Amino acid sequence: MAAAQADETDVGATVREPLDLIKLSLDERIYVKLRGDRELRGRLHAYDQHLNMVLGDVEETITTVEIDDETYEEIIKTQKRAMPYLFVRGDGVILVSPPLRT
Repeated sequence: MAAAQADETDVGATVREPLDLIKLSLDERIYVKLRGDRELRGRLHAYDQHLNMVLGDVEETITTVEIDDETYEEIIKTQKRAMPYLFVRGDGVILVSPPLRT
């Protein structure tokens, strides 16, 4: 228990700005939510103050919602694709989630 509290204290001491939390996630797998119902999971290699990012071993998930013309029910479709590297432009980023630290 004391070790867990020490880890939280260390993280709390090093995180003074929002981008500091992303800095701690370098070379870790992160989750990125983008505009247009796109989600990315990959290893963070680099980023800048605009949240432009270079990710490696990326899995992209695209979710689309269509309306059935006859029943008017929503049909949710997801597409997945994998890429070795991806450059993400920061203005499309909605959320960045660092890995869970246990």
